[in-house]
Amino acid sequence: MGVTKARRGYRHGDLRRALLDAGVALARAGGPDAVVLREATRRAGVVPNAAYRHFASRDALLQAVRAAALAALANAMEAELARLPPGWGAANDARARLRATGLAYVRFALEETGLFRTAFGVPPAQPGVADPAAAGASGLNPFQMLGAILDQMVAAGVLPAARRPAAEYLAWSAVHGLAMLAIEGPLRRLSHPEVAALAQRVLDMVEQGL
Repeated sequence: MGVTKARRGYRHGDLRRALLDAGVALARAGGPDAVVLREATRRAGVVPNAAYRHFASRDALLQAVRAAALAALANAMEAELARLPPGWGAANDARARLRATGLAYVRFALEETGLFRTAFGVPPAQPGVADPAAAGASGLNPFQMLGAILDQMVAAGVLPAARRPAAEYLAWSAVHGLAMLAIEGPLRRLSHPEVAALAQRVLDMVEQGL
């Protein structure tokens, strides 16, 4: 009876949203390996066959959860940008934006480790193709946000145009490497403030190196 009532209650894509929310909760708690379609259907209160109208396989659900995790990271980065005070001048604003997004990235890895692992531990279904579901409120995903900030640094004269090509890969590698060391490497025993202090130094290195 309970399952039947739950199934009758879903209209206009609500079941897909319920399954996705369940998948995100599973990822948040246990990373990508915890995202299991049968468990998501159980949490959504429907029989397993009902899920296949929305997610044909576990991989389909995992891809949707991966996109949601990337969107959550993008929103965290945008929230950090929104806290920046304006009026520092174009050059200082560009530097501050790079630093803010880098710190938000590392903080997200520490505070939302399961989602972070899911965002970057699952290969995309279509490499090189941006998924709109992976974007934040601005319409940009985390990698696109970094690229936009680097373009601003070029426009402000902070980053030489000749050094702009592929610069996002250099900056991303440095910050992502620190995040991974902090959540599952030799830095995992450090406190969050200690990791944040290291992140500041990594960002100094990134800015100077670019």
